[in-house]
Amino acid sequence: MQKTVTVPFMLLGVLFNVCLITSNLLETKVIQVGGITATAGLIVFPVSYIINDCIAEVWGFKKARLVIWSGFAMNFLVVAFAQLAIMLPAASFWTGEAGFNFVFGMAPRIVVASLCAFLVGSFLNAYIMSRMKIASRGRHFSLRAIVSTIAGESADSILFFPIAFGGIIPVRELLVMIFTQALLKSFYEVLVLPLTIRVVRLIKKVEGTDVYDTDISYNVLKVKDV
Repeated sequence: MQKTVTVPFMLLGVLFNVCLITSNLLETKVIQVGGITATAGLIVFPVSYIINDCIAEVWGFKKARLVIWSGFAMNFLVVAFAQLAIMLPAASFWTGEAGFNFVFGMAPRIVVASLCAFLVGSFLNAYIMSRMKIASRGRHFSLRAIVSTIAGESADSILFFPIAFGGIIPVRELLVMIFTQALLKSFYEVLVLPLTIRVVRLIKKVEGTDVYDTDISYNVLKVKDV
């Protein structure tokens, strides 16, 4: 296993972080399309699972673990800097404070829900991809990508909505939101699966690697083990 990172891996890692940060910012807008209500983050967040699938498939669980923790750290950093910016006094002539605070002033409960759901969902996605690859001897990538995404997205929604909105939104509505978000995000994965397959094949060809996670530790805290 390489101890260094290559340009394709670095670019996917950067894109992974950008998608996560962007999706969190877009969560502040609620959209409605064809009678379906969701947050605007839905258009970006599933991309992080697609990238997660690519990294786990090409470089293995260890590299996926590294990228997941980097995404967590960068999201935490953005939230911390945003809170600092909110606490600083605004200029007397500036009229955009209310809008700025609305976008960046996420309630602590929302932040905790988002970060916890992200970690659990992302690691579950990478773990299932890794284990299924070994079991299938590298075959059936499409099935592995879909199953891992459904599991990861479902876990993400099941954790996020009760932590973020439990006691505020009726249980029935929470269940509808959980099911709708998980379904839409998983459908997103299926929709772009042909592109994901092509990207994975190209990266494997360029990198000349196709990692199987035999004899590794799935301990999510072993970040240094790359």
